[in-house]
Amino acid sequence: MIPIMRRVFVTGAGHGIGRAIVEAFVSQDDRVAFCDIDTARGEEVAAATGARFFALDVCDKQALEAAVTELLTEWGDLDIIVNNVGIGGFEAITDTTVEHFEMILNTNLRSAFITARLLAMHRKAMGSTNKYGRIVNLCSTRYLQSEAGTEAYAASKGGIWSLTHALAVSLAPYHITVNAIAPGWISVDESEVLRDEDHQFHLSGRVGRAEDIAHTCLFLCDPKSEFINGQCITVDGGVTKKMIYPEE
Repeated sequence: MIPIMRRVFVTGAGHGIGRAIVEAFVSQDDRVAFCDIDTARGEEVAAATGARFFALDVCDKQALEAAVTELLTEWGDLDIIVNNVGIGGFEAITDTTVEHFEMILNTNLRSAFITARLLAMHRKAMGSTNKYGRIVNLCSTRYLQSEAGTEAYAASKGGIWSLTHALAVSLAPYHITVNAIAPGWISVDESEVLRDEDHQFHLSGRVGRAEDIAHTCLFLCDPKSEFINGQCITVDGGVTKKMIYPEE
C-alpha cells in the first residue's frame, strides 16, 4: 500500500535543483523535510514551501544521522530519500590537496551512503512492512566524461553511480528502488548569462532547468515506476549523444 502522504527527505535543498525537488514534492502534498549547510537559504525555502528544515553540514556524520533518525522516529518511516547534495570544488590536480579530495567525496558520496544505510536499518528493524520506498541519487554526466581539474567531483559522481546499483540490490528486500539521475548543464544561477549558442548546443534547443531534474525525480518516485531499478537516467538535453570533433 502506497502512503497517501509520502514522507520525503532531500539533502542539499537550499537552492537550485534541491529546492526545485522540495517544491515538486510539496506540490504533490507530500510531507517533506530537507537539509542544507546554508541556514539563510534553508530557512527561506522552509518558509516558502512549509517543508521542515535541518541546518547541517552533511560532512558531519553525527548531525546527518541525527536528522534522519529524528524523522524516522517522528514520522515512523521515510518513503523517499533524494540524495541531492553536491559540490564541485574544481581545482587543478597540481594545486589541490588530499583533504580537499576527501571533503568532496564526503559531501557528494559518503552522505548518500549514510542516509541509505539508516533507511535500510530502519526497514529491517520494522520488518519491512512498508511496501513502497524510493531512493534517488543525484549523479552527473561527469561520471562518464571529464575536463581537467575535476578529479574529486568525477570520482564522487562515479561513486554515486556504482553505489546506486549496489544499493538497488541490497535494498530490494525492503521494497526500495534505487536510481540515479545524471544532469547535464542545468542553469541554477539567476545571474548566469546564457547565449543562444549555449542553448543550441543542446539537441533539445535549450540549457536545462532545475525543474527538469525535479520532474525526473517525481517520475522515478511514481508508484508506477517500480520496474525502473538500479538505473542512471541522463537528463542533459541530448548533449552526451553528440559526436563532437575539433573545428577545422
